[in-house]
Amino acid sequence: MEARSARKRKVGTVVSDKMDKTVVVHVERLVPHDVYKKYVRRRATFKAHDEKNEFRVGDRVEIIETRPMSKDKRWRVVRLIDRVATQ
Repeated sequence: MEARSARKRKVGTVVSDKMDKTVVVHVERLVPHDVYKKYVRRRATFKAHDEKNEFRVGDRVEIIETRPMSKDKRWRVVRLIDRVATQ
C-alpha cells in the first residue's frame, strides 16, 4: 500500500472574513526573476475553511490543503500564528 503524500502548507494573512465559516487568505512568496535575478513578490489568494469563525482580518495563519469543501474552497486553517492588535 502506498503512503499518502504530505499535504501542502502555506502561511498567509487573512484579508476577508465576511463569509460564514470561510476566510480569504493572501499568500506571498518571493521568486527570482528569470532575466534580472532580482526577487519579485508573487501573490495568491486562497479560500480556507474556518469552522468556528475565529479568525479576523489581519491575522497571520497557516493553511493546509484538504478535500474540496465547495466550488472554490480547498484549504483549511490549521493555526493562528500572529494576531493583529485590536483597538
